[in-house]
Amino acid sequence: MELQNLHAFLLVAEEASFSLAAERLHLTQPAVSKRIALLEQGLGSTLFDRIGRHITLTEAGHALLPHARTITQQLLSAERAVRDLSGDVAGQLRLATSHHIGLHRLAPVLSAFSKTHPGANIDIAFTDSEQAYDLIRQGRSELAVVTLAPDNDDSLIAHAVWEDSLAFMAAADHPLVAQRPHSTLVNLAQHPAILPGLNTYTGQIIKRLFTEHRLELKVSMATNYLETIRMMTAVGLGWTVLPKTMLADELCTLPIKGVTLQRTLGLVYHRGRSLSRAAQAFIAVLETCADPGTALGSAG
Repeated sequence: MELQNLHAFLLVAEEASFSLAAERLHLTQPAVSKRIALLEQGLGSTLFDRIGRHITLTEAGHALLPHARTITQQLLSAERAVRDLSGDVAGQLRLATSHHIGLHRLAPVLSAFSKTHPGANIDIAFTDSEQAYDLIRQGRSELAVVTLAPDNDDSLIAHAVWEDSLAFMAAADHPLVAQRPHSTLVNLAQHPAILPGLNTYTGQIIKRLFTEHRLELKVSMATNYLETIRMMTAVGLGWTVLPKTMLADELCTLPIKGVTLQRTLGLVYHRGRSLSRAAQAFIAVLETCADPGTALGSAG
């Protein structure tokens, strides 16, 4: 098996598209199709079913996929070992993060990293925290800086970086604001809410709170983009829960006695992966920007 053909197979499988794989390889679609055809010819098996515009793995393709990932990771590790002999931090670091963290937390980290290690490049994938976890599990990203999952995954290593306090908020003219300082969760449950998807890590925190108090949420709108939630809340479409750092002039907090909400933002990487020197250097910079007392531990 030629490595370039195996790499093409892996990208087509990840993207479920020959054209998207071609874009990532900087090749034409026919060139990628030829590489897959050569791989299929060498193996004597069809690797993809092509039904209309849909591309899916065959049984043989599913069998090859984990081995293709392992071989690719081993090749990257070999290249990294040779590059590291120079002593310089270089190469590409594939990082996954959420839009909110990218906007509000990562700027000083990225600035410090690029100034300290100009020979290293960061390829950032902006995605939901839940999808970022999947990218780490699949080996498609080396590091993720995201909202940490409520439950542990033994295959991953997660380190807290920032504690992110959350607050109930509503527009200044919302009926709930007039009830302050006597607002309760019962009051909130009587009004429509605009929240992150309840399947997201942040949404799970909110849902768990109301479930513990045997209250049902009235979710009128849900989106994973916190900036959009803030805008819709500001025009009076419902109450919400957002990081306290997102409080704007047109919004008011709704203090609930005895209730404190927060989520943890942090670093995630795969336990079985040998981190590149670029990844280790990024972690060192990230630690300098973390909340006081936070230790990210060994990056090796």
